[in-house]
Amino acid sequence: MQSMRLESNINQNVVEEEIQLLTDMLLEATKKITSTVTFNKIVELKKLADRKEYDELNEIIKTLNQEEMEIIANFFSTLPLLINISEDVDLAFEVNYKNNSEESYVGKLSDSIKNLKDTNILNNINVVPVLTAHPTQVQRKTTLDLTENIHNLLRKHRDVKNGLINKSKWKEDLQKHIEILLQSDIIREKKLKVANEITNVLEYYNRSFIKAITKLMVEYKKLLRENSIDLVNETPITMGMWIGGDRDGNPFVTADTLKLSAMKQCELIITYYMNQLDILYRTFSMSSQLIKESDDLRLLADKSNDSSVYREKEYYRKAIYYIREKLSNTEKYLLNNVDNDEKYLTAEELEQDLLIIKNSLLENNGDTLIKGDLEELLSAVKIFGFYLASIDMRQDSSVYEACVAELLKSANIENNYSELSENEKCDLLLNILKKDPRPLSINDENKQSEELKKELLIFKTARELKDKLGNNIIKQNIISHTTSISDLLELAIMLKEVGLVGSDFARLQLVPLFETIEDLENSYEIMDNYLALDIVKNWVKDNKDYQEIMLGYSDSNKDGGYLSSGWSLYKAQQDLSSLGNKHGVKITFFHGRGGTVGRGGGPSYDAIISQPLGSVQDRIRLTEQGEIIAAKYGNKDAAYYNLETLFSAVIERMNADMVNIDIRDIPEIKDMMDEIVEDSYKTYRKLVFEDPNFYNYFFEATPIKEVSSLNIGSRPASRKKITDIGGLRAIPWVFSWSQSRIMLPGWYGVGTAFSNFINKESGNIDKLRTMYKDWPFFTSLLSNVDMVMSKSDMEIAKEYANLCKDDKTKEVYNKILREWKLTKQVVLDISEHKEFLEDNTYLTKSLENRLQYFNTLNLLQIELIRRAREEETLESQINTIHITINGVATGLRNSG
Repeated sequence: MQSMRLESNINQNVVEEEIQLLTDMLLEATKKITSTVTFNKIVELKKLADRKEYDELNEIIKTLNQEEMEIIANFFSTLPLLINISEDVDLAFEVNYKNNSEESYVGKLSDSIKNLKDTNILNNINVVPVLTAHPTQVQRKTTLDLTENIHNLLRKHRDVKNGLINKSKWKEDLQKHIEILLQSDIIREKKLKVANEITNVLEYYNRSFIKAITKLMVEYKKLLRENSIDLVNETPITMGMWIGGDRDGNPFVTADTLKLSAMKQCELIITYYMNQLDILYRTFSMSSQLIKESDDLRLLADKSNDSSVYREKEYYRKAIYYIREKLSNTEKYLLNNVDNDEKYLTAEELEQDLLIIKNSLLENNGDTLIKGDLEELLSAVKIFGFYLASIDMRQDSSVYEACVAELLKSANIENNYSELSENEKCDLLLNILKKDPRPLSINDENKQSEELKKELLIFKTARELKDKLGNNIIKQNIISHTTSISDLLELAIMLKEVGLVGSDFARLQLVPLFETIEDLENSYEIMDNYLALDIVKNWVKDNKDYQEIMLGYSDSNKDGGYLSSGWSLYKAQQDLSSLGNKHGVKITFFHGRGGTVGRGGGPSYDAIISQPLGSVQDRIRLTEQGEIIAAKYGNKDAAYYNLETLFSAVIERMNADMVNIDIRDIPEIKDMMDEIVEDSYKTYRKLVFEDPNFYNYFFEATPIKEVSSLNIGSRPASRKKITDIGGLRAIPWVFSWSQSRIMLPGWYGVGTAFSNFINKESGNIDKLRTMYKDWPFFTSLLSNVDMVMSKSDMEIAKEYANLCKDDKTKEVYNKILREWKLTKQVVLDISEHKEFLEDNTYLTKSLENRLQYFNTLNLLQIELIRRAREEETLESQINTIHITINGVATGLRNSG
């Protein structure tokens, strides 16, 4: 869940009143679609849940038939969703109140700008949330639309209470939408296609991103003026996208999906521009008889086909009409290849025409008229261009190696490329990149493997899109599982085939992704040698002396546990950042964070503030995934706040770098962390990879099989058949532990490691407490453990353990429980707190509002899984299990 940090003024009475209202309406809606007997059972179960009498509740659940299970699962899945909406509405009010008052809050942009020590850090700053297709958000678009409608209605509640809106009509509308929500399939019966993922995620641009970003940029420019800071950089926030270009482990991503993603984005943003121009056309009715206009504006207006006699003196309207018509021609050209001389070749040309309007107003005392729609439109054009969001391309390094080996063999250059040593590979590839401008793929295309044809086609399509929509449509190509320099050079060979890379240019960044603990430890040597290459220096120079590196949180966590992952990432950033000075480049990081702590999640503000000294060099990108997109960006107010805090955190981190002490200058702390983390790593590996019963426990005591069959995305649950933990994707791994309420990836190994260190010497606990108070990285590290453990429930986890077939497998639960108790003890001891979430009253209250309902769903899920495994599995049983999975994920809000 997003960390709003606005809990002090949140009106709990209003939230509780709205939750009660929504609950009553949901009960009313449920009563209409079920029998009296079943309805009475729902009422009884809710009472028991509210009283937290889970034993009695569980006994009733075991007596329910399948039809009752489905109705009850629907009710308890919908209730947390409605509670989410109520809390989001209240947060939206709080965001607006804080933004429109002089009150400070964590991440307020005006405070960050005011406290700047050197304004030059703003000159090249670029913060990029990247939306990815890892949807643990299992709800359908239909559900999201209904959620938005209920959200909008609930926002009117305060006006209803004040008599400004008819109460009866409002309640009818709200009741109607809740009934439709309850009577609609809450999850998908069919697996998503990539095209569906593209359409679904683009909805968030219409719903929140465009409005929030343009509003934030208007505020940013105002703050710069107020603080006498020159505006140098007009795109401090831009957007990224993986959907359509990320084919790592997803066979359904092709050249067609890349093109579809780009064209859908183009269509969406141009439609937005045209709608804004329509608004300006209706608004700007100024007459030349009453206000003057510039010569440039008259020239623009004279080109217009708006020949109405009522427009003879309305030069602004005529100019806007011309711009819109020209933009419409541009859309037809970009989307359908319908050419017309009167079109914009670039977004910069559109911006120049809009600036003619702005400058004409400025010249004639019309500065007030610029504010609002025109100012926001200009910001949008600057930020989104004709492409909306840069699409990243990504593929596994093994695929590039196989393709290059095939190319070299077909070109009679090298028959056994994969058998060469690393040095031999690099020498061969560098020779081709430097001295041979010809493409390797000149032989008959029909003789190429399907994989090679697919890869070459997607790169060819990328070049065509860059030529047509602008270079920013695709700026990065990420290499998963980068373990050597040859992995990077193999990608360069593929890009050279379509003219995207040459000996002295690179039209996109080659971005290594370091994922496992071992990869992170080796990353410095790889990048040091890579950046020393002359040809790479040319590529980096062509990208304005920036080299991006992606860091994988999920796989490093699955590989070595939470502490090991966090510390390895921290040290890798320190080391890699220092390479910038050595090679005269700026190293920037792309953080592959998931929603949950086990995948690098937790509050984004805290995560950025706790980054190592000097690791935020102007640019930072981070992934936003699954249900986190809905939670953080589901409406324009929440989106504004979360983008603002993200932007502020980057400014504050760079600002603090000017005075902070580098942790590397304190060897004692580094040695302590290395010791603790090594202990944690061993503890984690001993359970996950060495315990012979762990594999069976995971597959029997979590709903991994049921999660894997969910229609939550186009991507398979694993890259290959799951025969070990290592082959499983991080998302279903984390998602399953969240469902079973253990949350193991977010804390396991922490307790033993810290306990051993504390017991080693009497003063060690005080050292850790000082680190917790004074070191943001350590504070964030432990706070995330605190947060994720607050959502765990070992009693419910025990019920899942009872699904195991034998006692040896069940014994794994007892090992996990011992570590959980130890971890709770040491985390509270170090933080000097008495309970979890002691300093997060908002999340505490939020969990109080919903915890009992997704606890109930867990118990329903366990019984359903038990029946499905012991009896003949009915399709309705699987569907009901999926409903409970959705409900638990909805309640947790950062489950995968």
